[in-house]
Amino acid sequence: MPLYTELYNSIRARILHHEEDGTASSSNLDRETEPGDAHAPSEDRVIFINRAQPPVPKFVNNRISTAKYSVIRFIPLFLFEQFRRWANIFFLMIALLQQIPDVSPTGRYTTLVPLIFILSVSAIKEIIEDIKRHRADDETNHRKIEVLRGENWISIRWMDVIVGDIVKVLNNTFFPADLVLLSSSEPQGMSFIETANLDGETNLKIRQALPNTAKLTTISDLKDLSGTIECEPPNRHLYEFNGVLKETNKLPQPLGPDQILLRGAMLRNTSWVFGIVIYTGHETKLMRNSTTAPLKRSSVDKLTNIQILLLFGILFIMCLISAIFNLIWSNNNKGANSYIGLSETASENFAYNLLTFLILFNNLIPISLQVTLEVVRFIQAIFINMDIKMYHVETDTPAMARTSNLNEELGQVKYIFSDKTGTLTCNVMEFKRCAIAHDVYDAVADDYNDALIVQHLRHNHKNAPLIKELLVLLSVCHTVIPEKMPDGSIVYHAASPDERALVYGASRFGYVFKSRTPSFVEIDALGETERYEILSVLEFSSARKRMSVIVRDPSGKIKLFCKGADTVIYERLDNSGREHSEVLLQHLENFATEGLRTLCCAVAELKKAEYEDWKNLYHKATISLQHREEKVEEAANLIERKLKLIGATAIEDKLQEGVPETIATLLNANINIWVLTGDKQETAINIGYSCRLLSHGMQHIILNEDGLDNTRESILRHNSELGDNLNKQNEIALVIDGKTLKYALSCELRTDFLQLCISCKVVICCRVSPMQKAEVVEYVTKHTKTVTLAIGDGANDVAMIQKAHVGVGISGAEGLQAACASDYSIAQFRFLLRLLLVHGAWNYSRMCKLILYSFYKNICLYVIELWFAIYSGWSGQILFERWSIGLYNVIFTALPPLAMGLFDKACSDEVMVKHPQLYKPSQSGQLFNVKVFWLWVVNGMIHSAILFWLPLLICQYDILWMSGRDGGYLVPGSFVYTYVVITVCLKAGLVTNSWTWLTHCAIWGSIVLWFLFIIVYSFFWPTLAFGSVMTGMYLMIFTSAVFWLGMFLIPAIAIIPDFLVKVVHGTVFKSLTDAVREGEIRKTGTDVFRGESKNSLSETARLLKNVFTRRTPRIDLEVEMSHGFAFSQEEGGVVSQTAVIRAYDTNIPKPDGM
Repeated sequence: MPLYTELYNSIRARILHHEEDGTASSSNLDRETEPGDAHAPSEDRVIFINRAQPPVPKFVNNRISTAKYSVIRFIPLFLFEQFRRWANIFFLMIALLQQIPDVSPTGRYTTLVPLIFILSVSAIKEIIEDIKRHRADDETNHRKIEVLRGENWISIRWMDVIVGDIVKVLNNTFFPADLVLLSSSEPQGMSFIETANLDGETNLKIRQALPNTAKLTTISDLKDLSGTIECEPPNRHLYEFNGVLKETNKLPQPLGPDQILLRGAMLRNTSWVFGIVIYTGHETKLMRNSTTAPLKRSSVDKLTNIQILLLFGILFIMCLISAIFNLIWSNNNKGANSYIGLSETASENFAYNLLTFLILFNNLIPISLQVTLEVVRFIQAIFINMDIKMYHVETDTPAMARTSNLNEELGQVKYIFSDKTGTLTCNVMEFKRCAIAHDVYDAVADDYNDALIVQHLRHNHKNAPLIKELLVLLSVCHTVIPEKMPDGSIVYHAASPDERALVYGASRFGYVFKSRTPSFVEIDALGETERYEILSVLEFSSARKRMSVIVRDPSGKIKLFCKGADTVIYERLDNSGREHSEVLLQHLENFATEGLRTLCCAVAELKKAEYEDWKNLYHKATISLQHREEKVEEAANLIERKLKLIGATAIEDKLQEGVPETIATLLNANINIWVLTGDKQETAINIGYSCRLLSHGMQHIILNEDGLDNTRESILRHNSELGDNLNKQNEIALVIDGKTLKYALSCELRTDFLQLCISCKVVICCRVSPMQKAEVVEYVTKHTKTVTLAIGDGANDVAMIQKAHVGVGISGAEGLQAACASDYSIAQFRFLLRLLLVHGAWNYSRMCKLILYSFYKNICLYVIELWFAIYSGWSGQILFERWSIGLYNVIFTALPPLAMGLFDKACSDEVMVKHPQLYKPSQSGQLFNVKVFWLWVVNGMIHSAILFWLPLLICQYDILWMSGRDGGYLVPGSFVYTYVVITVCLKAGLVTNSWTWLTHCAIWGSIVLWFLFIIVYSFFWPTLAFGSVMTGMYLMIFTSAVFWLGMFLIPAIAIIPDFLVKVVHGTVFKSLTDAVREGEIRKTGTDVFRGESKNSLSETARLLKNVFTRRTPRIDLEVEMSHGFAFSQEEGGVVSQTAVIRAYDTNIPKPDGM
């Protein structure tokens, strides 16, 4: 009891302390926090209004950065990135060993100089790519905003905005920082904001200033404002905010989420707002939801890193064997060859010999590979940037490779995670058509007099009464606010994009919504002004799925107009009002098949007494202290009955150009596409149909659970129902909302949930937060161990873009933050097809060949030193001249891998897009894996043996010239070197699919370069003080008939088995790629593969056809999806829909904010 009493008194004292200070108490115990968010009252932020902020605490500036590096961080981060590669660590170790005197057989700087060159090239590439990110950041940081300074509004850069500034934000512009709304151009300090950039929702949200500040509409009013704002420290909770406005000599006023304007959101339908800055830069909620730019590496790079480690193990074994054999040979030949000087104890030189061989064989791991990779990747990125087929003319936006390290990763993508709003859609709603009785009326006529619906109305068609009711409903039953522009045109402002589209649609048919006052609306009906008195408004909600208004029309009749989902409208129809109901359902299904958003419209005529009785009942329900929501819903049900069906409307949520075709092709490429959106479930599903991600024959699993236990039960039930088909893809779509996803991703359910997801062809996650998007991407990446790609255009997509292996940003209308944080940016979703299927597949194939060939050609040459050690007493003596060894990778074999990495391709770009199945070999990693890598290594070992022992055989009796002279060990060494260069160049030609003139130059030119070099190098000494051992070498080898005979025979003997293997593989074991390539070369057509039909359901899916929808908590959801219902409207906002329309009088001019 004493402990309880002490705790009670402590809490009571804290509450009283808060009340005395005037601070708003927040339920921190109930509030979900994150590391770094929990804070004591002493950490609360205090902001002085119209006064300079105290130096302590120091607020961060408003400059943001999404770049990987800064000037200070570049060197440590860059070195960390480079020395994560085992190859670089190995070469650094070799470079250090070479500095030990008398150890290196190849000189002191033959590794150090190339290593420094490699790091320099990599550093320059990283700097160039990061400069692009800094420039994109600067574009954001240098945007202009008006800030109150003294008596005037001054235009400054976003980066110069500081905490405490009072800013003026104009319509259709982004907020530069997190602001507290002071006042606006709209009544009662209301403002409309678009948060699609933050949460993906298409509907606008309403924010409202406090009554105390809503009247501050001029500069003088703002200057008189004084006091402080106390609020919580910066955190990442987008929908939470606690603060207090303490004006001088006034009572403190609480501030909440309804007064906060977040960076990343945009002001809409509001001429201007005044706000005071509370969080800036990386302390804004938007930036708190972002993470630092990760250091990404491709799967090929990681696999190469592992193979290098294994190859290093083999190299060390070779060195150890050589050192041991040297010890044995030295002991056995101590007295036999006294002129060599083996009198010293051989065991003392064992360590030196081991280091000597380590340096001698170090080139088995190609140091030139890193330089070649960096150069090739950089140029491949330029190819992506310059691809005219990924250039968007309308916005003058090319594709942009912001990092080139992941070029080959584009060819291995298995999962795509896509945002919806602004990525798949244009975020533009357009009225397309309406249906009345048996007729469908399109909104295509430029002049409403030419529209069929207007002609039917004027000529008293049988549908005329229903047409008039529908057009009146569309122009009256809504929450839209009209604004007359100086040129006489009318602009409609609405929180719901659907309602705005419907009102615009009615205006195209001659029914123009003109003005709104708190009590009535006026419309222009085919040239005649009609006034409708707004008596009551029954608001839309996701539970009601309908909206109604009760009006008094010009003739004095009281009517109820209702629009909503077909399921809720049809169950409220009067028996006499069901005429044409079956026909209309068919129209709805046709609209839904086209991916249109549908609404049903109905009307009921009310008697005055009936309405008055209901009005009193409804008023009592709205003021009820208990079960208010249930009573209000019951009251609404009493009046929304005995409806007469009028017709249906169809709105198009406009997709970006080519989205359905792109998705269909990507699915054929065996790429899984998930949609992660913050928008409503109905809207997301509707878009799924319109973009052909969902088909109407596909079954649905809907997860809308409200607790951990229910979520567990639902997931486990569905997993058990799938049976043997679990973890196999089925023709099923999974739809889950953010609330359920929170439980599904918990530790105990995560694995089961991911198994269910992987068993479905399509997954749509709705109402998810930015961090939930990132979590889904992260967990799928870890669970499937496949390459993932995330694509989005808004700031809410940054986290998932950074979590995925490859992040793609859309340079869209929602700002550039997603593009800045991405690895690649494109202007339209459809360009993703070419980025993956063309550039991705090409680059993967090119990089695989480049890496494998680089190891092969080094093994061919440097393993020969091992074979030569058998004849040199395991002494570490080199067979080739020192600088010839050094220039092997730099000059003589540098061009073929470059040509291979830049120009090689199996098929043309048109064929790659036409046959998405060609993407599967790269996606499944068939071209580069452990097996393929070691096959190339073994191939190099065999070639090295052939290229050493065959020349040794022809030089066995030293009969190289007719004169019988001997040229020393370097002559057979030059023979072997020449044959190696020719063989590896021929091997490059053998694996090359596409021969350009540059490929010819690279392969044949490399051979020519060696011959030119040996001629020139033979004349260096004594003019230049090195290369004396090569003096006259070209004369010695070129005058030997044995050399020329071997040049034609030995490379042919080495390469013919490889050629035969390729011929057999391309004929007997012909792959799809081979077949398509052959058809393209012969110009006989490439339609050689049809693929499996993806439209047929599996047998289990057929058996489960009704299971998934039967147990869904929302019984009518399947019907609504098939009929295309979707409607966007803010729910539970600070200002109700009724209050919004009652607050406006469009006949009164707005304040100008000056």
